[in-house]
Amino acid sequence: MKADERIPLARPVIGERERELVDEVLRSGQLSLGPMVERFERAWAQRIGARNAVATSSGTAGLHLCLHALELSPGDEVITSSFSFVASANAVLFTGATPVFVDVDPLTFNMEPQLVEAAVTERTRAIMIVDIFGYPAEVPALCAIAERHGLALVEDACQTIDGEHDGRKLGTHGHPAVYGFYANKQLTTAEGGVVLTDDDRLASLLRSLRNQGRSDDDAWLVHSRLGFNYRLSDVHSAIGVAQLERLDDLLYGRARAAAWYQARISEIPGVKPMYEGPQRRSWFVYAPRLDPDIDRDEVIGHLDGRGVSAKPYLPCIHLQPFYRDEHGHRPGTYPVTEAISSSTIALPFFPEMTEHQVERVCAALSDAIAAQRAG
Repeated sequence: MKADERIPLARPVIGERERELVDEVLRSGQLSLGPMVERFERAWAQRIGARNAVATSSGTAGLHLCLHALELSPGDEVITSSFSFVASANAVLFTGATPVFVDVDPLTFNMEPQLVEAAVTERTRAIMIVDIFGYPAEVPALCAIAERHGLALVEDACQTIDGEHDGRKLGTHGHPAVYGFYANKQLTTAEGGVVLTDDDRLASLLRSLRNQGRSDDDAWLVHSRLGFNYRLSDVHSAIGVAQLERLDDLLYGRARAAAWYQARISEIPGVKPMYEGPQRRSWFVYAPRLDPDIDRDEVIGHLDGRGVSAKPYLPCIHLQPFYRDEHGHRPGTYPVTEAISSSTIALPFFPEMTEHQVERVCAALSDAIAAQRAG
């Protein structure tokens, strides 16, 4: 990329190996329900150390399947975070249950365990853990809360692919964890996801549910239960197999870019670098916080004029128009979540990003803030 070209917010890394495996699938004539899906699943289970990996058409589909398997119904509640992509709460609504939000930690941006426990009622059936921006939530503490209250757990690890808590991979804590593979993720299948679980019975059920409720013996066109079309195709799986083969390199590229950012952002007045705590972050986005006096939209406009893409990220789920209109949420309910949401800015971030590009982004950001404060 030339120095004067626009720096995109994200960019997938696709090479000859992806093309080779996609071509292999195309030549086979079996584009779905074929061996490449199983190959992708086996590779994931082996990498994470889980007994089962169940591929799905998206991370959202994986979350929905896990919640659906709990047989939730109207009147049931699932405690989760409002600082997440809207899909996590939507998956709860798909079952007829109600998402109950709690506030988050100002450093990790993940749910505060004590607030989760305080939100438990007689209607609570489950906790949906969200590992936001690639940093693992307090999984052991949330597992303990669930055990004390007899609650199910589902983990939205869609932004924390291959992340770890205390050296233990997400997806090996005894509850299902879901990864997502959208084009901006650490690993992409274009669209897709996978559920990781040690529960053989749950894995069998999920495989049935993702394929229109197909019978457990996989009999042709025999459907034992109401299911969904949440299959991942062999074409998508082929991309995923190739990406998984070099996931370590992809993660290294992200960590390298993050290190460059952390060093430079720390020198810019008015910007707070991303939190680096004791857990292993799987770098998904680079989204530092701006001081409250800085107009984020004005900064984004300035960056755009300098050929640098940037976005506000993430909006609070409870303040999305649908959630306000249908569920009566209003500003001020979750002050930490809302403060984080109003101040984080997503900057360009992808594995092949160069140090020069990071310097260019940070120079533009510094100039934007200085100009704003001078004005």
